[in-house]
Amino acid sequence: MIIGLTGSIASGKSTVAKMLEGYKLPIVDADLVARIVVEPGTSTLAAIAEAFGPEVISEDGSMDREKVGSIIFHDPAQRKVLNDIIHPAIRAEMLRQRDSLIEAGEKVVVMDIPLLFESKLQHFVDKVLVVSVKEEVQLKRLMERNGLSEEEARARINTQLPLSVKEKGADAVIYNNLDLTSTAEQLAKILKYWEVI
Repeated sequence: MIIGLTGSIASGKSTVAKMLEGYKLPIVDADLVARIVVEPGTSTLAAIAEAFGPEVISEDGSMDREKVGSIIFHDPAQRKVLNDIIHPAIRAEMLRQRDSLIEAGEKVVVMDIPLLFESKLQHFVDKVLVVSVKEEVQLKRLMERNGLSEEEARARINTQLPLSVKEKGADAVIYNNLDLTSTAEQLAKILKYWEVI
């Protein structure tokens, strides 16, 4: 079984991912993969340098994230160029990791994909597990965690699909509004129901 784990910013998805690791379930992490595919010497990084110029490569051969960020931040066309290079590479690497875990005999693989719905990657997984949170809790956590004003926090939250939409597309939802014990109990119940544990 391939479980797609997703949520939204400050919903507690990373906390649930750590709990899943506690069950010794292998996790393919999209954020980690996004870093791997642009490591020095990769064809993806070469394509980025070709598209945006050699100045986006730091002296140590890595991608200068700040430079790339400044190019794409206010320019949707340039952002699309970058995404068209990076996204296929991320998807290919995630599938490679998933398939090699299955070949190694893993019965359950978790794919931690923050933008699962936004990127329309539901077909990568058998079950979708959404970590959800009330909007006011999400806002408060994000402001505290990142030191943001309410306006800045709302702007970040609004770049993603509303959690209510994600919940509708989920096979199971963990409501992460209370304490960690409550979250852990919900996760255990879902994993038992899915016969993972």
